[in-house]
Amino acid sequence: MQPTPPRARTRHTLARHTRFRQPHPLAQIGRAVGIGLAVVLVSVLSVGSFAAWDLSRNFSTDAVALPNDELLPPAIGEYEGAFNLLLVGTDKCDPEWAGAFGDRCTGADADAERNDVTMLVHVSEAPRRATVVSFPRDMIVPIPACPRADGTGKHSAMSAQPLNVTLMYGGLPCTVATVEEFTKMPIEFAATIDWMGVINLSNAVGGVEVCVEDPIRDRDSGLDIPAGTQELSGEQALAFLRTRYAIGDGSDLGRISNQQQFMSSLVRKLSSDEVLTDPAALFRLAYAATDAVTPSQSLASPTRMVQLALTLKDIDFDDIVFVQYPTGYDTQNPNKVLPKRAAGDALFAALAAGSAIDLTGDTSAGKSTVEVPAEGETPVTPAPSEPGADVSAGAPDRVQLPSDITGQTAGQRTCTVGR
Repeated sequence: MQPTPPRARTRHTLARHTRFRQPHPLAQIGRAVGIGLAVVLVSVLSVGSFAAWDLSRNFSTDAVALPNDELLPPAIGEYEGAFNLLLVGTDKCDPEWAGAFGDRCTGADADAERNDVTMLVHVSEAPRRATVVSFPRDMIVPIPACPRADGTGKHSAMSAQPLNVTLMYGGLPCTVATVEEFTKMPIEFAATIDWMGVINLSNAVGGVEVCVEDPIRDRDSGLDIPAGTQELSGEQALAFLRTRYAIGDGSDLGRISNQQQFMSSLVRKLSSDEVLTDPAALFRLAYAATDAVTPSQSLASPTRMVQLALTLKDIDFDDIVFVQYPTGYDTQNPNKVLPKRAAGDALFAALAAGSAIDLTGDTSAGKSTVEVPAEGETPVTPAPSEPGADVSAGAPDRVQLPSDITGQTAGQRTCTVGR
């Protein structure tokens, strides 16, 4: 599925500054980011030592080796320093559920596996903040030389290819190497999750609440839901994450914003007493997560997962930020997008410096989400900023991102807009 240029539309949008209050301290443990990683970290942190041993045996079976993997000694306590984790959602087809995935699982390329979702999770050192950067699947990037996924030599470096072919060329290590080279950020941990994993995780968590401003019926993804607040699980949760033609401007950029709404809601649910005080729910989540996620070897241990989870336990919802890497449509090929490097460099300079970041742009680059204001709240318009913020002299308390970087925090409640 390729992005298409946005078309003009007129719609009255809602104000964009709802904030969720910080939950009770007991509900803060293991606040996590990302679809699969969030469940893994929260679950492992909350279960006993026997469960952790059993889960680690299950979780590490198919662990993937990265070029910079190292054997890390066991330790108790929070992981020291900042770190980056790449979470990759793949479009791998499961024959048992092929009918749920539409045309993707038929035809000559049904066996191919691409990275449909590529997200870089950055956690700062002190104070702890979490930023999740989503990269459009059709963004044109240089790809370094990567070992072939089947082990038969190497693919040559390529100067301009869609990001989503990296998994097909060289597996998770190739996707990691590409994102590292593009962002200049070292990636210590990585994991993949496929479509069936999303279905199973949404079932295990008991559904994820989403908001839609209009009824959405999308034959391509299978999504069929009325307007209003919905609790989605199973195939409908997957369809919500995959839909694009029925929302916003119909592009992949809009789909990313839809996914960010889903992940923000998931983070809030995982941080709630509803999940953390229910041992049965935690065990279901833990086993579903470890079945769904294939980790890098650096991530495949309960000790490491507990260490990473401890870094997230006190992060405020407003400091869990989901952003989309800024792009513009390729004038030579409107089905592809090109990176806006000045704005992107400002983002990663702020993250590397340990700065907090403030969003000044819309919630969606694809016009697919608007923010729902809290009752009685007065909307506040953020001050505009220019790309290329200078953070080289140190780590200012907060850096305003360029307005063409879109996204939302976990403290914001957004609503999906139909076409």
